[in-house]
Amino acid sequence: MFLNEFKNILGEENVLTGAVERALYSFDAALDRAIPSAVLFPETTEQISRIVKICYKHKIPFVARGAGTNLCGGVIPLRDAVIIAPTRMKKILSIDPEKKIAVVEPGLPNLYLKKALEPYGLTYAPDPASQKACTIGGNIGTNAGGPHCLKYGVTSHHVLGLEVVLPNGEIAQLHIHQPGSDLVGLWVGSEGTLGIVTKAILNLVPIPKFISTMLVSFPTLEAAIHTVSAIISHGIIPATLEAMDQLTVQAVEQFIHAGYPTNAGAVLLIEVDGDTDLTSQIKAIKTVCSENGSMEFRLALSEQEREKLWEGRRGSYPSLARLAPNVLVEDGAVPRDKLPQALKKIRNIADRAGIKVSLIFHAGDGNLHPQILFDERDAALTQKVKRAGYEMLKACVELGGTISGEHGIGMDKREAMRWLFTPETLELFRRIKKALDPDTLANPDKLIPTATEGKGVISLVNEKWNKNEESIVKELLSLRAKGKKGIKLSTQNLTEVLEHNEENFTVTVQSGIQVQKLQEFLAQKNQKVLLEESGNLGEIVLKGCSQVPPLRDQVLGMRVLLANGKVARFGAKVMKNVAGYDVCKLLLGSGGRLGVILSVILRTYPKELPLSVLPVAKSSLSEGCGSDSVVEGLHQKIKEAFDPEGIFG
Repeated sequence: MFLNEFKNILGEENVLTGAVERALYSFDAALDRAIPSAVLFPETTEQISRIVKICYKHKIPFVARGAGTNLCGGVIPLRDAVIIAPTRMKKILSIDPEKKIAVVEPGLPNLYLKKALEPYGLTYAPDPASQKACTIGGNIGTNAGGPHCLKYGVTSHHVLGLEVVLPNGEIAQLHIHQPGSDLVGLWVGSEGTLGIVTKAILNLVPIPKFISTMLVSFPTLEAAIHTVSAIISHGIIPATLEAMDQLTVQAVEQFIHAGYPTNAGAVLLIEVDGDTDLTSQIKAIKTVCSENGSMEFRLALSEQEREKLWEGRRGSYPSLARLAPNVLVEDGAVPRDKLPQALKKIRNIADRAGIKVSLIFHAGDGNLHPQILFDERDAALTQKVKRAGYEMLKACVELGGTISGEHGIGMDKREAMRWLFTPETLELFRRIKKALDPDTLANPDKLIPTATEGKGVISLVNEKWNKNEESIVKELLSLRAKGKKGIKLSTQNLTEVLEHNEENFTVTVQSGIQVQKLQEFLAQKNQKVLLEESGNLGEIVLKGCSQVPPLRDQVLGMRVLLANGKVARFGAKVMKNVAGYDVCKLLLGSGGRLGVILSVILRTYPKELPLSVLPVAKSSLSEGCGSDSVVEGLHQKIKEAFDPEGIFG
């Protein structure tokens, strides 16, 4: 019955139901398989809305799918779901060079957009390795990163607004300048579990006038990694800092012939850019590399040489695929100063399992990709490889990191979420999902582990009470017991700097701290936070103040007291983290209606770093950013997920 309804909307030729056709859409770039009940190819938002309304009526699960480059089983159609593939929706709807904005459809490939922007002297910064194929919609679903996100940030830093079809078929227009919680931030990285993106408003940045790329070889990978921290500590923020071990280098050179030194234990691919001469930065980087034992320092002298070096980096995965039938790519992230320990743990895990692993790091932001070579036709080996991959992710969590920096959670890492989050945090994720998708139709069984499974699995992150927090909890519980509603709790006594990781450039502070006090503390360590406003940090976050660079791009994590008296923790002390919903952004602009912020993890910067070297030019576009009834309904559902009894004001 419902297949005919789909055909009436799309035409019979745009609804695939044959066994072979459906099998072609049963997998992504990971290892899992599931056959969809049908594959649909809409061409407009209205068609997607009508399709989803049919799914909602008949309780049919659906999965939005882009190019299928996903590496975590994120678009596997579980529960006989239909696949909705908006890959024919690939128009660039508008480019505004003055406001530096592009409006695009979700099926547009990432690289196509970059090429279209070149005549305007602009670019869309996120650059996943699969950019030739991956789509903007898929990038938004996983909050994709790439080599250049050390300086330019990940997808969430560049999405200003979204048009989305909700799980009931309603269409919502979201923008970061709308009043209230940052709903755009919630949708980016939600892996299609909250609905389908049908349009995106993207922030663009100017193409730098000067770009220089260096290839530096080292005797060991450890030496290369230590060099990364040394460069950033010198106040230099390169566009990229990529590390590759010897196995990767040799595989690349055999396939790409990029000129990589195969005798080196590791190489760093370093790129700096800007609108002023780069000679002093290059000289400083060369000095730092030499001080850390570099063997060869090579500067690309032409665009052709530069592109060949990058061809080698982007070709690392297919190069390794020539060495074995399968390559399992893991995607953990750790605080940058923990990279040497992570490297040691990963090698020990591989040695114990007797497996072959290549190592690639987005070393500047602590994102590491162990790539395990194997043959999935060997069932025992495949299970061994999967177990080893999980152990590597667990090691990242034990070092204060996360289980995914940019590839997403999907179905592959769903159970590993239990290591990273406490039961209360996972339950809040479930309540958010339930509030927006009560029938669990949008990409079911992804991202969030169920409440009933995984008994006995304990979070690896210790939940410690910090100074003066217990009194706030006691006050909340006392007021709750008295039946009070609309509660406002003061955090003015939470004024401590809890941890400052100088090498990782992060600081964890209690929410009541004055920004001036924080800046004074950091100045003693030759660092700073990029906050324009003065006053109480927690109040600034709850206001969601507008500034350049945006506050939403600097907050890495939070601990939040919920209305039930329990504490949930979000984010981590890492630059890239796509594990779970980005609840930190929901707290931005929430005005205290969702919970009490106890502490915040912020990104820090070198004290003398001029703002001009950062790509911070953000559009101030706010026309048409008011809330309609659909958006107001979303805010109310979010409020109910956090605070069903209306405890907070």
